[in-house]
Amino acid sequence: MPTVTSATHPFGSVLSAMVTPMTADGAVDLEATVALAKHLVDHGHDGLVLNGTTGEASTTHAPEKAEVVAAVVEAVGDRAYVVAGAGSNDTAHAVRMAEQAAEAGAHGLLVVTPYYSRPSQEGVVRHVTAVADATPLPVMLYDVPARSVVRLAPATIDRLAAHDRVVAMKDATGDVVAAASAIRRTGLAWYSGDDSMALAFLAHGAVGLVGVATHVLGDQMAALFDAWRQGDTARALEIFLAVEPAITAINGAGFQAVAAKAALVETGVLRSRAARLPLVPYTDDEAAQVRAGLQAAGLLDVVTA
Repeated sequence: MPTVTSATHPFGSVLSAMVTPMTADGAVDLEATVALAKHLVDHGHDGLVLNGTTGEASTTHAPEKAEVVAAVVEAVGDRAYVVAGAGSNDTAHAVRMAEQAAEAGAHGLLVVTPYYSRPSQEGVVRHVTAVADATPLPVMLYDVPARSVVRLAPATIDRLAAHDRVVAMKDATGDVVAAASAIRRTGLAWYSGDDSMALAFLAHGAVGLVGVATHVLGDQMAALFDAWRQGDTARALEIFLAVEPAITAINGAGFQAVAAKAALVETGVLRSRAARLPLVPYTDDEAAQVRAGLQAAGLLDVVTA
């Protein structure tokens, strides 16, 4: 784990919800996974989130998830925080995922609101508590009502924040006013869950970003955060506006995992756009739209290593 820890930035500042590279036949490509993790940490990232939505957690299996965590921790765990998804609509399954992630060496857990089953707020509290109690790892909550349907109520956030191991929130609600209020009430470290909202969330008290376009914008987002911390808000806005075409190209259609893989192929970081059903890789025409956004942001002129 990185040697410097912070109560205000418990998982760093710039993180990607990392894709899971796959071979053409749909197998997890551990070699490409390690290479991608090293690339991201070499380019602005001080944290990575594995086995989340963008990592195709809904279609990868428990042994694969554990292998991904172990491989990435071994590769970059001394330079970046490695947060592992422990998300399920089955609490017992989420607990097992948390335990396996801890055994594989993860530094923290991402716990999403249970999806599909639409639990009550009391059910959400009991679910997250069970997962948080299962390991000694710190927990980042994940509020993403567009996928889970159920949004965390303010009172629920307050109750969960009282748990010793709940230290952060990944917020994909887009509601910066509610975020500012919750930060003031709870003291949780707030992370924007949407690249396009990173600057707005910073202005309302957030400390970091768990992004998708960050796969190709790590250096730029790190520079944006540095400018913000130094009080140069004009520079932060300038950086954001420069990379906005790439953010829109990767996130705009709503298929972030396959769009991010297309962007990584375009920039030479990955060799394959392969994904698992029900996700399908971008076609050449769809990838061309991503390429256009990257070009507009000046990214394809940068040599990637």
